[in-house]
Amino acid sequence: MNTVLPDRTRRALDWITVLGRWFLGAYFIQMGVTKILDPVLFLKLLRQYQFITNPLLMNSIAAALPWFEIVCGLLLVLGVAVRGAALNIVAMLIPFTFVVTRRAIAVAAAQGLPFCAVRFDCGCGGGEVVICQKLVENACLIFLACWLLSGRGRQLAARFSLFGAGSPKTPLPSQLQPAQS
Repeated sequence: MNTVLPDRTRRALDWITVLGRWFLGAYFIQMGVTKILDPVLFLKLLRQYQFITNPLLMNSIAAALPWFEIVCGLLLVLGVAVRGAALNIVAMLIPFTFVVTRRAIAVAAAQGLPFCAVRFDCGCGGGEVVICQKLVENACLIFLACWLLSGRGRQLAARFSLFGAGSPKTPLPSQLQPAQS
């Protein structure tokens, strides 16, 4: 069944996607700036996860990650390399979500709390959070970034893809012609 959205619905969906792209970009810019303004606190929060023991590597992550978040956010807001920025955001969010979940499970077990009653500063720049709300928030951010990966959000983009429209495209398998002998 091939469903084609009416032109008006498609335009509305495109504009909602642009607003989502701007929101996701602004969110990551704000989170990165918050971490840059207090790098010592961010480093302490990273240490609480105990997933990296090498001090040089830990310091490097604490120094580079906020700037990387800001760059990805700026790319989304400006509409430059939207898919690449969205892919990097997904690559940051998925492991971070698993690490936060693991920490929340440990805190719940140690303090005898229900999982959704666990509160701690996860290091994302928003202060202390209720873990269940943070996991829902991350799931929504991952969904939005994946939505942008699907090719949506081209409106008001300075350059959606790093490869221009004039570049040769690889044909889909269904578009290939069988070889004639």
